[in-house]
Amino acid sequence: MAYVYILECSDGSLYTGWTNDLKKRLKAHNSGTASKYTRARLPVRMVYFEEAESKSAALKREAALKKLPRAQKLSLIEQQGPVPPDRPL
Repeated sequence: MAYVYILECSDGSLYTGWTNDLKKRLKAHNSGTASKYTRARLPVRMVYFEEAESKSAALKREAALKKLPRAQKLSLIEQQGPVPPDRPL
């Protein structure tokens, strides 16, 4: 299973990515080993995720989400509601 996710960084910015293991990827982001962008904006928290059928589908959805204006990303996050700390992690 692949996932697309949005993180909220400590400076309030949003980071979009994909993974096949949400727990592992969030841990990597918060340890500073996942991306240069989030490394400078720790800690991060997962505010949105969705499942994709394949890596290819996840990559396409990630690209589409990255093109959205911030307001539309925030709307998606609000529609889904908060990601509980224990789900999916």
